[in-house]
Amino acid sequence: MQDAAVVTIILLGGMFGLMALGVSVSVAIGLPSAIALLFLMGPEQGVFTSAQKIFNGIDSFVLLAIPFFVLAGTVMNQGGIATRLIDLARVAVGRTPGALAQTNVLANMLFGTISGSALAGAAAVGSSMAPSQRKDGYDMGFAAAANVASAPAGMLIPPSNTLIVYSLVSQASVGALFLGGYIPGILWGVACVVIVWVYARKRPELRGTARPDARTALAVLLRALPSLGLIVVVIGGIVFGVFTATEGAVIAVLYGTVLSMVYRTISVSDFPKLLLQATRTSSVVVFLIALSSIMSFAMTFSGVPRLIGSWMTDFTDSKVVFLLIMALILLIVGIPLDATPAVLIFTPIFLPIAVEYGIHPVHLGIMMVFNMSIAVISPPSAPVLFVGAKVAGVPVEKVIGRLMPFFISLILMLLVIQFVPALTLWLPEQAGLIFPSR
Repeated sequence: MQDAAVVTIILLGGMFGLMALGVSVSVAIGLPSAIALLFLMGPEQGVFTSAQKIFNGIDSFVLLAIPFFVLAGTVMNQGGIATRLIDLARVAVGRTPGALAQTNVLANMLFGTISGSALAGAAAVGSSMAPSQRKDGYDMGFAAAANVASAPAGMLIPPSNTLIVYSLVSQASVGALFLGGYIPGILWGVACVVIVWVYARKRPELRGTARPDARTALAVLLRALPSLGLIVVVIGGIVFGVFTATEGAVIAVLYGTVLSMVYRTISVSDFPKLLLQATRTSSVVVFLIALSSIMSFAMTFSGVPRLIGSWMTDFTDSKVVFLLIMALILLIVGIPLDATPAVLIFTPIFLPIAVEYGIHPVHLGIMMVFNMSIAVISPPSAPVLFVGAKVAGVPVEKVIGRLMPFFISLILMLLVIQFVPALTLWLPEQAGLIFPSR
């Protein structure tokens, strides 16, 4: 227990101290972790084990799905898929209050099924919607807030790289996690829609244009249908065991490439640039996973999860209190930490405790990702917030105030997801991927 306490101080103190000095998150995680292993094992064994864990952390076939899904999202973003999805969302929204902002929310949800990235959604959808919103007289601070708040739905709606990382650590089924993310992801969007409706109901000038006739609506749907076909082909194949998540990611790349070539929005000469862009994004994620593996091993080896589990069970025997404490911790640590290292660090801590309380690993994974999705739009360290403000052309400070109602709505929805596990587990149960909860 003494080793666990010392290691906890080294890890947390070193990590947050280095980040405060401006060191990158990956190095701020890896360096204190290696020092902790030196303390536990001695210099020679500590260095050897650190190197071994870096290699073992990324030596995974499942992990290959992440760079391929990133490449698929990059190809489809460049291939004009976002424009077709926005047109479809605009038709679906019609003349509802705040129609353009509602279109932004729905388009982010649809784009999440393609890219699985909050940043990609905020950039692609936000940049497409901002000119129309400015022309129609929207408060651009609110327009940016609606874009920022709805973009993380892509972290819950499959394909989600964060859920793949959680699967890697927890050994939970990727297919079950993907299905489990659909209803929470949709509820995330609903929470944003409600706030937009409340904002816009007293501003009739923000109501959309007349709903298009059936022929126009059908034409828009047919243009978007090939893009939506990715959901059926790739996610359906993964969920029902036709192919693995990694194979599904490769098929997504092939599907997106063929579709973009048919649309003539991508040429062969564009591929070096697209590959470089996807490689840069993927390398950051993979490097984080590699160095976070040292921290996970150091915590497990020193007994940190047992120490925290013992403290938690001594503090309370209530599952409700445990869930509230976990949510609070994740919301706080998620502000400086990216979702990927947070999942890698805290899954080994919370998973054993959650299982003792009778919480299903799939439910825990969705709760953690929902928490981290809120954290990625929480200032001061919020990449999605900065991207959303930039594409809307407004200062970040103006967006933060407009985000507050969305925060309240999303935190309330988080509590619903936490305390109503059927919202997460029902679809995986119906598909036979997990046993029905009792």
